[in-house]
Amino acid sequence: MNIFVCVKQVPDTETKVTPNSDGSFINLDSIKWIMNPYDEFAVEQALQIKAAQSESTVTVVRVGSVRDTEALRTAMAMGADESILVEAEDNLDSYCIAKAIKGGIEKSGKTPDLILCGKQAIDDDCLQVPQLLSQMMELPSVSMVVGFEQTGEDLKLRREIEGGSIEVYSLKTPAVVACNKGLNTPRYASLPGIMKAKRKPLAQHSLADVGVTDGDRRVKYSSFNLPPEKPPGKKFEAMDEDAVAGVVSEVVGLLRNEAKVI
Repeated sequence: MNIFVCVKQVPDTETKVTPNSDGSFINLDSIKWIMNPYDEFAVEQALQIKAAQSESTVTVVRVGSVRDTEALRTAMAMGADESILVEAEDNLDSYCIAKAIKGGIEKSGKTPDLILCGKQAIDDDCLQVPQLLSQMMELPSVSMVVGFEQTGEDLKLRREIEGGSIEVYSLKTPAVVACNKGLNTPRYASLPGIMKAKRKPLAQHSLADVGVTDGDRRVKYSSFNLPPEKPPGKKFEAMDEDAVAGVVSEVVGLLRNEAKVI
């Protein structure tokens, strides 16, 4: 099988994000980058398939800046065979990213039997790329997948929906599958894997190489601002039993009239 895994490089959740000088995007200089956590489930699923079908190859695809290839190197250190980087700005919209991934896959010269993605990226939370990619490639897709069974070309996928209910889908490959937390437990990259990753192929293409132009943009960002700081909390003291009733009345009044939560 030719398995492709789409990954995104996102800011570490502990990184402090600030707008850049003109507010058109975030300041990228001091950010620590990691692989999008949901994409880790997609990489792990691809590696499990490869373990069961030794003739399979796993190719990881990413669209983004070339300044740091941590996500691709991490995936290859986990066990992926090769990777593709489509060089682009980190503020592309979902449509451009999906089209760039499609072009990157086509540039590989391989016909995909399965495309795995995370269900969403934790930075923009758009949940659009897997669906757009499947439409562009004219392939069936299932998202929010928490259970994966394969028998030859047949897939049986369990999909989580609201309320904790599970839907079961049967489809044939090739297909696009968007993975959710709970599908598996992603492995850690071993030291030998990290060393091998440095020697694995990493193909690089420009947006022009994969047929994406500025005219493909559907969304452009113009104004990034930090949310307003929360006002300081209020402290109440009621050590004296005689003061309790008055403090409770004051707190209830603030919750009703100022916070407007009751």
